[in-house]
Amino acid sequence: MAFRAFYALPAENFATSSGQHTNAVHGFTSMLINLIKDQKPTHVAVAFDVSDDTTFRKAEYSEYKGGRNETPQEFRGQIDLIDQVMEAWGIKTIKMPGYEADDILATLAARGEAAGYEVLLVSGDRDAFQLITDNVFVLYPKQGVSNIPRMDAAAIEEKYFVPPSRYSDLAALVGESADNLAGVPGVGPKTAAKWINLYGGLEGILENLDSIGGKVGGASGKTSTPSSGTAASTSCSKTLSSP
Repeated sequence: MAFRAFYALPAENFATSSGQHTNAVHGFTSMLINLIKDQKPTHVAVAFDVSDDTTFRKAEYSEYKGGRNETPQEFRGQIDLIDQVMEAWGIKTIKMPGYEADDILATLAARGEAAGYEVLLVSGDRDAFQLITDNVFVLYPKQGVSNIPRMDAAAIEEKYFVPPSRYSDLAALVGESADNLAGVPGVGPKTAAKWINLYGGLEGILENLDSIGGKVGGASGKTSTPSSGTAASTSCSKTLSSP
């Protein structure tokens, strides 16, 4: 969300006298103020990513997020400033070596739901859709950080034709360019959704490649690997056991 805030506001218009850009800080904190005002949460926490090179996904799939452009110079230092603002506001920030922010959100969502809370996850990453349940919702920005509608299970099924719990299977089959996941050549969202609903998920598809047949069926056997499925999934159980 900080990255979205960075691109939503021109960096040249937000800087300190020392030259430190603050557009991401301004956009992120403004968004958070509005969300707290609108949603009136009882608890708030902010999760941060750590270096991509240290995550368990990178260890399992070396090309994960490969090919991304270098972080803009103007963005550097702004995460630390956001962290300082959160501390001043008394809002807990969480980061964990080896995991991404989405994994932390998955953990908080599971714990919150188990404790009887309605959980709202604010994320610009579609991978968060797999966390949606009857009590967990994703606030996903459509443009910048000002238009952030609530996504529930019905919204996911209407748009992607699969339930939230199968969104990671869809991403593994179709691919995610942002994460450098190639997917299966020739397979688009509608075909992937059809297979998922017919065979019950990625494992069922792999078990029924002979039934699928054709070039696409053959390609899925060669390119849809456990690594791609893991990379598209958030991790909850591993982080739940961590202190």
